[in-house]
Amino acid sequence: MDKINKNEYLQAKPKFLLHVCCANCLLYPAAALSKDFQVYFYFYNPNIYPASEYIKRLKYVKIVSEIYGVPLIVGRYEKKMWLDRTGTLKSEPEGGLRCELCFKIRLKKTAKAAKKLGFDLFGTTLTVSPHKNQAVINNLGMAISKEENQEFLVADFKKKDGFKKTMQLSTEHKIYRQSYCGCVYSMANSRD
Repeated sequence: MDKINKNEYLQAKPKFLLHVCCANCLLYPAAALSKDFQVYFYFYNPNIYPASEYIKRLKYVKIVSEIYGVPLIVGRYEKKMWLDRTGTLKSEPEGGLRCELCFKIRLKKTAKAAKKLGFDLFGTTLTVSPHKNQAVINNLGMAISKEENQEFLVADFKKKDGFKKTMQLSTEHKIYRQSYCGCVYSMANSRD
């Protein structure tokens, strides 16, 4: 039998751009996806407030990138655009239309980046959270996939104890775990 070159094997796997919401939600999905894909992390989160929180979350995503040896691409921090687009929905409850728009903004940007950079498909870590509606996220991803002509991976990472596993890995690697989703509006609902 021929000896398999690791680099050739990795290059044969489809290139996957994984939108990362935060480091602790990344750990399990990254491990699961790396079996079948050549994964790259994409940190694009204009929703995160304040800027100090954004910097802290990015710092820990960089740590996970180093732990797994996975390349990290960092999108622009477009907080003004995000506030302008979601401001009329600030009274919406958590999980409502504001969150749906936020998912859409981030998934659309990820799809565009995947297409521009030559990735085979894109996806997100958002579905690992028990606080996020995977059906809404996956439906948005599929719609954006059609618009952008870029394949989307439908997933529900909280299945098979995915959230529990990602939290265990987070504890094991001493990864910062935030107390709120990320935006200025979700801070009011934080678990302090």
